[in-house]
Amino acid sequence: MTTTTRLPLLLLCSLALVTNQSQVSQSQETSQRSVGDDSARQVQPGVPQGKLTEGVFENSTLLPGTRRDYSVYVPAQYDSGTPANLMVFMDGRNYAKTDGAFRVPVVFDNLIHQQEMPVTIAVFVNPGTIPATKQGASDRSNRSFEYDSLGDRYARFLIDEFLPVATKGLNISDDPSRRAVCGISSGGICAFTVAWERPEQFGKVLSHIGSFTNIRGGWAYPGLIRKTKDNPKPIKVYLQEGNDDLNNLFGNWPLANRDMAAALQFAGYTHKLVMTQGGHSGQWAGLAMPDALRWLWDNDAKSDNVPSPATKPEWTPHPDAIANNDVPHGTVESMPQWESEIFPNTVRDWAIYVPAQYRKEQPAALMVFQDGERMRDVKGRWRIPIVFDNLIARGDMPPTIAVFLNPGHDKSKPRQKNKSSNRGFEYDSLGDRYTRFLLDEILPEVQSRYNISTDPEMRAIGGSSSGAICAFTAAWERPDQFGKVYSSVGSFTNLRGGNVYPALVRKTEPKPIRVYMADTSGDVDNAFGSWPWANQRMASALNYMGYDSRFDWAEGYAHNADFGSSRFPDAMKWLWRSEKHSPTLDTSGDLRGDLTLLRLLIPGESWQVVADNLGFADAPCSDSDGNFYFCDMKAPAVYRINVADGSRDVVATESVSGMEFGPDGLIYACQGSQNRVISIDPKSGSVNVIAKNVKPNDLAVTDNGYIFITETGAKQVTRINIQSGEVTVVDTGIVRPNGIALSNDGGTLAVSEYGGTFTWMFRVHPDGALDAKLPSMNLRLPIDPKGEFKFNEPPPYAASARGDGMSVDKAGRYYVTSALGVQVFDPTGRQCGVLPQPNPDQPLTSCVLSGQDHQFLYITNGNTIFRRKLTVQ
Repeated sequence: MTTTTRLPLLLLCSLALVTNQSQVSQSQETSQRSVGDDSARQVQPGVPQGKLTEGVFENSTLLPGTRRDYSVYVPAQYDSGTPANLMVFMDGRNYAKTDGAFRVPVVFDNLIHQQEMPVTIAVFVNPGTIPATKQGASDRSNRSFEYDSLGDRYARFLIDEFLPVATKGLNISDDPSRRAVCGISSGGICAFTVAWERPEQFGKVLSHIGSFTNIRGGWAYPGLIRKTKDNPKPIKVYLQEGNDDLNNLFGNWPLANRDMAAALQFAGYTHKLVMTQGGHSGQWAGLAMPDALRWLWDNDAKSDNVPSPATKPEWTPHPDAIANNDVPHGTVESMPQWESEIFPNTVRDWAIYVPAQYRKEQPAALMVFQDGERMRDVKGRWRIPIVFDNLIARGDMPPTIAVFLNPGHDKSKPRQKNKSSNRGFEYDSLGDRYTRFLLDEILPEVQSRYNISTDPEMRAIGGSSSGAICAFTAAWERPDQFGKVYSSVGSFTNLRGGNVYPALVRKTEPKPIRVYMADTSGDVDNAFGSWPWANQRMASALNYMGYDSRFDWAEGYAHNADFGSSRFPDAMKWLWRSEKHSPTLDTSGDLRGDLTLLRLLIPGESWQVVADNLGFADAPCSDSDGNFYFCDMKAPAVYRINVADGSRDVVATESVSGMEFGPDGLIYACQGSQNRVISIDPKSGSVNVIAKNVKPNDLAVTDNGYIFITETGAKQVTRINIQSGEVTVVDTGIVRPNGIALSNDGGTLAVSEYGGTFTWMFRVHPDGALDAKLPSMNLRLPIDPKGEFKFNEPPPYAASARGDGMSVDKAGRYYVTSALGVQVFDPTGRQCGVLPQPNPDQPLTSCVLSGQDHQFLYITNGNTIFRRKLTVQ
């Protein structure tokens, strides 16, 4: 639930007003128009028409196994003696249609004839498809991998492989200012990525409803762009976006494009953002196409820069922030200076507020405030002791002990302007370090003095600016300890990687936390990000995922306490209200094939213990009836749990690390300790050796008599012919290959890497051969708690995601166990989200869909097996 309040004399907008339709303030808008002139999109008499030729390209080494159609437009005015301009269009088929939304050949004909753009050759290239060769298997689209991935792979494909073939014999300029790249949606971010990676090849970008979201990491671009302010790349960028564009598991398209424009403006790029009517389609982009091309090819075209809001309303304290002699007053006790072990060599001042209503026999609520000295100043902006006195006396919040905690300061350094040297490191860093500091050091001291509730719904944490993102991080890391968050002008920006949070929120199982946020259009815009857009993206993500959240917004103000403090008492009433949250979920922005966690998770269903007190659980598998099998490797024994009554029996006394049923009804299993692959008869328990002299970790069994095994130590994937026992190495080079699974149609093999960051996909041929190897799934990495949190850099992620066992559900989702939990991907390799493991202190080794109708996800989590019911159809 996202709620909105309105203040007299202030324009307060709800998140819906900010992110949807046409009610965005001009101060936040680069350009907004209705497009109506359609003449340039119509065939005109007397205008020479260019020629369109078609071709097929299927000889790529960078994108192996892919096949794609393309076409090339050569204008009538082309002279082979004069180098022509070039423009490459992704999703080329849609742009090349002369009766479609874009009608690029017609528009080019008209604009070139009218000398409103130079003589330009257009190349229309479609995304690659990996054709199936196995009977019954489906072709696999490679569009998302090619278009949404960051990095230079697709740029190299265009420049080194494709364009030399497609433009052979044509005289094309090599001047990047005469070469442009264009695309829509994922093709839009692809176009930007090509120019970003290779500005010496392409100097102009045209993006229609660009997917600068978290399909495959595109959310990061605004932060990357801002870091080039001192040396901007020589590219010119036109962005078209629809007011009613998507808001889904990958992000909020209107907010993402506005954030991109703000970053381009800050860094000094020549750019233009045009907001049109419409949603995620080419209709309005097509109507705007002639104007977009005129601007793009006009060497004198200027940016539409947006001025920063200048209004700063006069601050007055909220009535509940004024001392009232008729209510009991709590006490504020300054505590002895604290020396931390988790933040060594630091000291900090802190204080505790105790309400007059506190009784030691009744556990009190708790709220921790960062930048505590400012927050407790009864003559400053926040005046929290006064606010708490008034609200507690009136019953608007429970008796609450407040901890006012200053950031740490390196005691070996002199203070500069009374600032704490460790503030940015402690507050802006992601991960659980600061949370551990609170839980292991500060709160035990508070609890030694006062009776504090351990119920997370009675424990809150808050702050402003960097203190706000710190508060959110604490609750995000430990929702079992903090169930409420207060954030004012939160620094969800790239100070130390906090700009990742909106993306994480949308792709992580919702956590039981209530979040209040406040920000204004006049907040800061600098090298680390745009605070207004960052907070709007954050609020949009929380709203989409169904969090109990509220976002108060106002025009003007600045990066200070004026607006937040004026709303603080109302925020506390909302945050501490007794009303229970009933999430309203809106997945209308999900396109066909988008498999959001919201459609997978079932409200009220969580992890349940299936078996515990095991030695070490692994090798989960299922038969067609839904009976669940696993191995306790230390017993050793293979067990079966009956789907009907939950009874457990021993199938075989073997220790195995991976099992799967074959089409013959036998269980095939890995015995790396004995260098062999075996079969187990589930009825008799008899064991036969299938292959020797292998070191298998996990396996997948085809429907035509092959077994693929991962040999982790040898860094190879090996194929075994069940009938002949022939062993063949079919792939090498994956960093410690581990989990392995076949798609439902058997045409794709997926292999996770324990020592890296990917899950790889292969095409499976009828003879068991593999090709078309691509790192199609990016595994989310955990933060390295011992890593260095650098300023204006991403967090120090671990080198490996520890990808492990895998499974596939009826909808084709891939479930990959990892250090972070179960990572879920759609059939094309786009991440749907992460399900945190129930016991993070034990290794998560594998998973399988089993139980009634195979709608339960079972996981082996160290000495325990859990399961949870999902909507897998």
